Amino acid sequence: MGLFDFFKKKQAPEPEEVQALDKGLEKTKEGLFSKLTKAVVGKSSVDDDVLDELEEILVTSDVGVSTTLKIIERIQARVARDKYVSTSELNGILRAEIQELLAENNSNDFENFEYGNHKPYVIMVVGVNGVGKTTTIGKLAHKLKQAGNKVVLGAADTFRAAAVDQLKLWGERVDVRVVAQAMGSDPASVAFDTLQSAVANREDVAIIDTAGRLHNKVALMNELTKIKNVMQKVVPGAPHEILLVLDASTGQNAIEQCKQFTQATDVNALALTKLDGTAKGGVVIGISDQFKIPVKYIGVGEAMNDLQLFNKKDFVESLFK
Repeated sequence: MGLFDFFKKKQAPEPEEVQALDKGLEKTKEGLFSKLTKAVVGKSSVDDDVLDELEEILVTSDVGVSTTLKIIERIQARVARDKYVSTSELNGILRAEIQELLAENNSNDFENFEYGNHKPYVIMVVGVNGVGKTTTIGKLAHKLKQAGNKVVLGAADTFRAAAVDQLKLWGERVDVRVVAQAMGSDPASVAFDTLQSAVANREDVAIIDTAGRLHNKVALMNELTKIKNVMQKVVPGAPHEILLVLDASTGQNAIEQCKQFTQATDVNALALTKLDGTAKGGVVIGISDQFKIPVKYIGVGEAMNDLQLFNKKDFVESLFK
């Protein structure tokens, strides 16, 4: 059985999901295409000037320098091969290149994601304070429960009382159990208790929150390693997923945070939040390209259902509507 078998039954995204994605990417689309339109005014073909303008547009949309250069090189190769490319074709070419880039970068679509024989399937969530980490956990718990899974949350961010209280509130809101200890408790102890109770209660998924601090890399690595080691005593191979939550609206800061956390632990999934409040949605493309880690969830609004399973085709189609 898969974590998201419920979603596999759907032949296409629900209209409200498409609408939420379109609305969530509005600011990015407006910024990208208004600039792109200005860049090609008075031009009939894609020449060096247009490509220079396009390069600047992509960089300022937080696609990132290295990813932008890769896209520009591909378009240059296309122009050289076809001898003549009109500016009216530019949107279609750009769309195709971004889609291909995401396909190459291990951006698996969630409809194909399964947890196999892992029970409980353990997700350890990492990320700095303020990126929407606890909210993402709550929304993910809701989505998993909707799909028929029994879910438990572990409040292992014990350094802030607010973090534990917020997770408890989400537990009440989505009606899932929360395992917590006193503020200042050992985070690894909370993780251990959570998995023990998940096994005893035969729960399908355990989501462990961790402290959102970007302290020095060695301390971060030691803390996350300790939590992982303790969890493996209860559930061999845990955590099965280390989910890094990033705030898309911070643009290049999100890329820097990704760099820090991937050096500190084995991040194998990304969630990008707050896409609806930013024109920096290009960061999804840049992060996917630079780190070769699948973007699995995107946050496109504040509503409970606005955490979406990332689908590269839907994302690019929405971006270029």
